[in-house]
This record gives sequence, structure tokens and C-alpha cells, in this order.
Amino acid sequence: MAITEIEDKISKIIDNDDHDNFIYDFLSVYDIPKATITKLKNGINNLANVTGEIYLKNKLYYKVTNEDLMQSFTDVKEKVDELASKPRYIFVTNFKEILAFDTRTKDTLSIPFERLPQKFEFFLAWNGIEKADFDKENPADVRAAERFAKLYDVIVKDNPHASRKGLNLFLIRVLFCLFAEDTDIFEKNLFTNRLKQLTQLDGSDVDDFISELFGVLDVEKKDRPANTPSWLADFPYVDGDLFKDLHESLKFTAKSRKIIIDAGEKLEWDEINPDILGSMLQAVASEDSRSHLGMHYTSVPNIMKVINPLFLDDLRSEFEKNKNNYKKLQQLYDRIGKIKFMDPACGSGNFLIVTYKQLRQLEIDILKEQNRILAEEGTGKAMMYLPSVTLDQFYGIEIDDFACDTTRLSLWIAEHQMNIKLREEINNAVRPTLPLQHAGAIVCGNALRLEWEKILPHEKNDEVYLFGNPPYLGYSLQDSEQRKDIKHLFIGVKNSGYLDYISGWFKKASLLIQDNLKYKFAFVSTNSICQGVQVEPLWQGILNKEEIVFAYHSFKWSNNAKNNATVNVVIIGIANKNITSKKKLFDNEKFGIYSNITPYLTAGNLEFVEKSKKSLFNLPDMLYGNKPSDGGGLILTSEEYIKAITDYPDIKKYIYEFIGAKELLNGGKRYALWLNENSYKKVKNNLFINNRIKIVKHFRTHSKKDITKNLANVPWRFAETRFANFAENNQSTFTIIVPRHTSSARIYLPIGIVEKNIVIADSAIGIYNAPLWLFGILESRMHMQWIKTLSGRLGNGYRYSNILVYNTFPVPELSSRRKNEIEQIVLDILDIREEESGTLAELYGSPLAEKNPKPMNPRLLKAHQELDEVVDRAYKPNGFRDDNERLALLLDMYSKKVKENESTN
Repeated sequence: MAITEIEDKISKIIDNDDHDNFIYDFLSVYDIPKATITKLKNGINNLANVTGEIYLKNKLYYKVTNEDLMQSFTDVKEKVDELASKPRYIFVTNFKEILAFDTRTKDTLSIPFERLPQKFEFFLAWNGIEKADFDKENPADVRAAERFAKLYDVIVKDNPHASRKGLNLFLIRVLFCLFAEDTDIFEKNLFTNRLKQLTQLDGSDVDDFISELFGVLDVEKKDRPANTPSWLADFPYVDGDLFKDLHESLKFTAKSRKIIIDAGEKLEWDEINPDILGSMLQAVASEDSRSHLGMHYTSVPNIMKVINPLFLDDLRSEFEKNKNNYKKLQQLYDRIGKIKFMDPACGSGNFLIVTYKQLRQLEIDILKEQNRILAEEGTGKAMMYLPSVTLDQFYGIEIDDFACDTTRLSLWIAEHQMNIKLREEINNAVRPTLPLQHAGAIVCGNALRLEWEKILPHEKNDEVYLFGNPPYLGYSLQDSEQRKDIKHLFIGVKNSGYLDYISGWFKKASLLIQDNLKYKFAFVSTNSICQGVQVEPLWQGILNKEEIVFAYHSFKWSNNAKNNATVNVVIIGIANKNITSKKKLFDNEKFGIYSNITPYLTAGNLEFVEKSKKSLFNLPDMLYGNKPSDGGGLILTSEEYIKAITDYPDIKKYIYEFIGAKELLNGGKRYALWLNENSYKKVKNNLFINNRIKIVKHFRTHSKKDITKNLANVPWRFAETRFANFAENNQSTFTIIVPRHTSSARIYLPIGIVEKNIVIADSAIGIYNAPLWLFGILESRMHMQWIKTLSGRLGNGYRYSNILVYNTFPVPELSSRRKNEIEQIVLDILDIREEESGTLAELYGSPLAEKNPKPMNPRLLKAHQELDEVVDRAYKPNGFRDDNERLALLLDMYSKKVKENESTN
């Protein structure tokens, strides 16, 4: 049940003049069984045996009293203390006030009776939810968003012809008024009380009220007409352009009027967290996001992972270093008031708001230290407070206009909250919220088409930081306009068509900061931009003049909402070259310091891994499987195969088992009719062969692809044969078969070994005449790290490439002894596969899957771990600390091999 539904249910209960059934109705809101409540009402479960008192075992001791409330509460508590089985709550009321006590947490609730709906969470233990857990999710924000959602739906329904801008502006303004009256910007409850007192119950004159009010809030008091009504004169001048535009006339009803009043009376706006609220409001206004209300904000700890290493750690370090130096503190104070910040995909402003609050807190801390220094000097000198950090240092770009409006609102809320904090922590330091400050430009538009230099005015010596969490969108998910956005930024860059949409933000930020020594940027991104074919087209241009100064290895990026969705991301910080020799590479909360970080997020020298037609490390050729393009004519099911060789035994020698990724992983058999020109001439008159070839010819003739149409002239052969003389000349003892696409939820790549004279389908890749030790190398953790780094992605799986993954994979020189050691474990693995029931997909499971993980077969896992130890030692005698170290070594081996090949050529 939504929070607002619970509040509204309790509101109806307390508004009822007859309170005889109050406690039964109140219990029914929670997870108390109806049968229990009915029995309690009939006196069956009531263990109190006292008129006006109810004792429900383990749940509640309730008392209604006309006497002194505290004395009645004390009397009940003494009774409860004597009970062997204590109720969770004591609840005493005179229907004017409530006193409640949680016997487990020792928390007390003392409120007016009418405030009970807003404190329903106190009793959530009846639903199995502890109040402390509920509070962690900041219910003030959820409540506000839910109330807002109700108002939004009603206003939109009642005003089908209103403009989106007009609706959004009205809602933002109402939210500001509700916040203002609860946080001393306006007089307490000024907006809600005036609306309640001066408008009709049916809402018919609410629009007139709103229009007059919004009009006067943009006019200074001295400039208001002399005949301004007193009820309007009580409202202060707001400015900040919030009420600059005329209010668009809207229709209001009794329902919409009541929702606005409820939002004022039932919400505690002073508890609102602006860095959360904005995103939740944006979700409300987005049809596709409504179901995820409460899941669209980024947690503060995750934002801190971006801004701490980008600039905040440096500012805090400067503060700590100069705590006793008044002059140095003043220099830092002046510095933080000049820095400029921009989030070029700001959404509802989470990053800007958290940054603003952090800078304002640093400002307060500096002032406190300066005051302490003056007090210790005893000169009697008093410090004059002059603001440093202001909203006009903060800029943003966002394509959604409502998000832009919520960003401005949230920044104003954050400013007021920090003004209150300043007043509380520094004597005589008062900073008025009104009139509202103008934030730096929060621009609505396509960030990849706008000129950032014009949005963020700056000089070469300014200190500028860009940050955020831009949209990811893999290339296959981009629409035509988004593809054009990327294309115009990467003109002439090879393979730029494979770039994720977020690459555009990296490119634009790189262009803005180049040659500016005090400019830096850091973005959150999916790790795909550090893997596979995307690495070179994105990073080649950026790292010519700039370098990665800090980065986080892949981790789960989530928010604080319940049941939140997560995505694996990296964080990458960029600055111009030679700004720092110490680059930080984070792995969770730990980090190492290195002289260089590669775009693969390893320590080491920059070397892009490029496709290669042949193995750089002299491994046997890996060839794509054979593609039929046949309409089903050349491929047979098991049933079709059995019937064919039964009816025509002499054609059996032209039919071979056909294995692709599906058969390899999930079992089952298919067969392929494998003919060349000579063999086709021999059997073309066979009725079965003739019918199958007709299917192929018809399919190819009617294909829309010219290349397939041309193959209609040779319908007897596969469209693409990667091992042309397979049937006649294949002398291999066995072939290693690798699926081209496989799940990333597995720990190891499930590959197989097939005997000769088996046709490999184009959904797989084969290594013919392969040595057994190579199977072990490809099944190792070392190889998996190379796959994770270089393979493409298909949904949540890997797209294996022979020319980018296999042909570039570094393999050291192996001694005969080491090869034998690997081969022995490979034989064990193959034996275990045979002995344990299940397909490869079942045996290898999906232990890394976020949803429904399935474990890998334990015997098989243990054998693989033994194999890893042996393979690891082949690369490095003392093994590896972690996968990052494995990858760093592999990249170093690759780099050395490329340089070695260049020198010999």
C-alpha cells in the first residue's frame, strides 16, 4: 500500500466523530488479521478485562481516558511491566492527544490526535517493518512524491488541453509554496491556510486564487499596488524567475483543491531531501517511470565516489592542512566561491545539489575555524560574514524541461536548508533565502548538440569541474537521431558506429577541458566503453591530450530505494596530461596509486588492442562456423536424418552431425547435408536430395539480399564454408568448439571438444587440429578476463570474436611439463562433464546472475579452480592477487608482442 493511502485511511478514521470503533479501524490498516480484530471487537481476544482498555497479546495495550494523559499512560505501563508476554505497543489517548510507547525500541510518540496519519510508521512493526528501516528510505520524500503524483494525475485529467510547460510550472510553484510555509521562508502554513480559508470547497475559484498569488510573488513589496489585498500582502517577494512567467489558467475541482491542502497539512516539508525529491518528482511526471517511483535517484554515497576524487578530496585536504592559518583558510574560502560546476546530463540535479551542499558545508567549516583562531588570539576582532558559495556557480543541461524546473527548485530547497545550517552553526551569520538566487544556467536541450562553452562562461584560468551520470544506450538501442548525435562528434573515426551514447559526453567534455590546466571531468558509465571494439574509437582521440587521473573498477551502481535496480558501472575522471603523476585506481573503497591508467582501467602503458587476422602468439587458427543460408533445406532434425538414411542408405556418407552453440550448450542433435560440386552431381537425382535442394534454391532466389540471391546458382553448398575441404581432407583428431554468444553470468566460458567430421554451425567457432592444452588455456580465468575486456556485448552476454579476442590473446611459452600438467586437468574436467548429468549450460550454471542465480556444478568448479592455479603459474610463478592484476599482465604482454612485431617488420 502506498504511503498516502495509509495516511488517507487513518485520516478518515480520526475524522469520524464516533470513536467507539477507532482502535479496531486503526488496527485494520496494518497487517492484523480481520478475524483477530473481529474477535477483539467481540471481547474474545481482549485480555485486559477492564472497561476502556484493550490488551491484544504481543501486539497492543490500548486505553481511552478522560483523565490526565500522562498519569493514565504511567498506570498502563506499570501493568505492562508486570506482564510475562508484553505487547509491542502501549497506546493511550483522549482523542485530543496520543501517547504511545514501543516496548522493544523504547521510542515514544507524543502528538496531537489529528497528527496520527503522519506518524503511522511508528506502528509498522505490526507489518514486520521496523521504524528505523522505514526511516532510512526518507519517507518524507516518498510521501511528497506520492502526493504530487495524485495531484499531477488529477490536474492533467481535468486539463486535457493545458500545455505541458504550464502544468509543470504550476506544480513546481505549488511545491515551492508548500516547502516555504513549512521552513520559515513564508509564515507557518501561510499558503495552505489562505487556500483553505479563501477558496470554495468545490475548487471553482482556486485558479483565481493561484493566479493572484503567483502574480504578486514576483513583485517586490515596495512595487506592489496600494490596493493589494492584505491576504496577498503577507506573502514575501520571491524572485529567482520562479514566478516570472504568467500562470496558465487551469481548471480545479474539489478533489484537486483537497489534495493541495492535504499536501500542506499532512507533509513535513522541512524533512525533504532535495537531492532525492527532484528525481522522484521527475519520475512522477514521466509515464514510463511512474511504476518506479522512489527508484530514480542516485544515492549520496555513489555521487561522492565521483566528486570526492574529482575535487572535494583536494579541497578538504587543503582545509585540514591549513586549519590554523587564517590567511590560507581565507584563500580557500575565496577559491571555493569561484569554482564552476556543470552536469551536462543533470536530470533532476542530484549531482549539483550534493556538490552545492558539500561546498556550503566546507564554507561553514572554514568560518568556524577562522572564528576559533580569532577567539584564541584574543584581539576582540569579529569576523564579518560574507557569502562565498552561491548558486550561480552551478550549471546543467537536461533534455527534459520538467527536470530542469525540478533542478532549480531542488537547488533553492538545498540553499535554504544550508542557510538554516549556517545560522545554527555560526553566530551572527545570517543568509536570507529570499529573494531567491539565480542558479547558473540550467538549460533544456540536447547536450550533444549544444555549445557547452556558451552555457558555462569561463576563462582559461578558472577552476571548472564537469560531472554526472549521462545516458548509456548501447549502439543497438539508439534511435536515428541519437546515432546522428554520435556521428557528428566522431566524424572520420573508424568503428565509431559501435559507440555507446554516453561516448558523446566524454567527447564533448574532452573538447571543453583541453589545454585548460584547471579543468577536469568525471562521469559514471557502463563498463562497455572500456571493453571491446569501443575502446579505440573513443579513447584514441581523448588520450592524445588528456589522461585518466582516477577510475573505479566496475561496481554495482544503485540508489537507496527499496527493491532498487542496479547496473554495473565504472567511474572515470579525466584531466589534461601532466597535472598529476599520481593516478588513483579504485577497487571498491581501496585504491592504488599509479603513474598511468589505461582505458581498460588497468595500471600500465597505453596500448589499444586491435583486431588481428592471425594469432599474435602462434595459436592454431580459429575459424567461424559454416553458414547455410538455406531456408532449412540443408539442415535436418534427428527425425528427418533417421528417415533419410533409412529410406536412402547410400546418402548417409553425405550427411554429418551439425553442431552450433545451441547444441553445444543445451544438447540435442541436428544434421547437415554436406555436398560439393562433384558429390552433388552424383546424388542430384535422389528424390530426398532433390527435394531438399529445391527448398534451398527457392529460399535463396526470393531473398532480399543480392549475395544470397547469387547463391541460388549453387544451392547444393553452404553459403559460407570456413573449412572448405571438411569432409575429404579433415585429418584433425578433434576440434575445439566455442560458442559465439554466451552468458556473462557464468564464471567460465563453456567450450567443447568434438570429433572430426562434424560440421560446426556459424553460431560457433572452431579450432581444428587443436592441442588439448589449448582447451585448458581457453577454459581458464586468464582467458575469461580477456573476454570480459575485449569481447562485444549482446544483451547480458558476451559476443566472442576470433580476430579481436582469440587472435590477440597473450599466451606465454609453455614447457612440455606445463602442457602435460594442463592436459591432465583438462581430461579430469571432460571426465566430470561425462559423469555428472546435465548439459553444459546446466553444469556451468549462471552463478553470477543477479536474478535466479544457478550454481555451477561443485565438482566441475573445483576442477576449474585447480586448472586456474596451474594456468596462473604459467603466466606468473607466484600467481595473482586479483583479476585486475591478471588483466594488467595480459595487456602488458600484448603491448610487448606488438612492439616486438613492429621491430621485426
